[in-house]
Amino acid sequence: MERLLFVDCCLRGEGSRTLKLCRAWLDRYRALTPDCQIQRVELARLGLTPLATEELEQRDRLVAAGALEHPLLALAAQFAAADRILVGAPYWDLSFPSALKVYLERVCVCGVTFHYTSTGSEGLCRAKELTYLTTAGGFIGQRNFGLDYVAGLADFLGIPTTRFACAQGLDIQGMDVDALMTQALHETLALLP
Repeated sequence: MERLLFVDCCLRGEGSRTLKLCRAWLDRYRALTPDCQIQRVELARLGLTPLATEELEQRDRLVAAGALEHPLLALAAQFAAADRILVGAPYWDLSFPSALKVYLERVCVCGVTFHYTSTGSEGLCRAKELTYLTTAGGFIGQRNFGLDYVAGLADFLGIPTTRFACAQGLDIQGMDVDALMTQALHETLALLP
């Protein structure tokens, strides 16, 4: 059974246009993989905070002790065990909401999602693919630093392929928002075989 991890950073909830893209992707994924197991992490509900020094030290002690079931390591263990990952996050301030950065900070755990070897770092994540979906009020152009960050981190963690789709220009007066979303939905669904 394939395990899909859906990292939901659609902080506007049901009004989120990014969530609309994610739901279309998930519906197609379920149709193609009916025996899949989907785990959803709703970042708006987690209330994560940046790691404090004490938590970093505790996390290191837990990894050293092999206590990977501890709640402080649960998000990293879940991320490492996923066969496929979907990240949905709106384009905010040239990247994505800070809730996603804090989540990713908690996922990057040496000894769980990556480790160091004599030749450098090596990713330990099981997933072969990460899909990143976003929506933007304007046009992103060459400033898609959110995608750059997520794709770079995925590669660092051992995930070789990152796929991406985006609906852009959604808040610009005079744009046909329905047509833009329809085009983005087609691009989103084309990411799946």
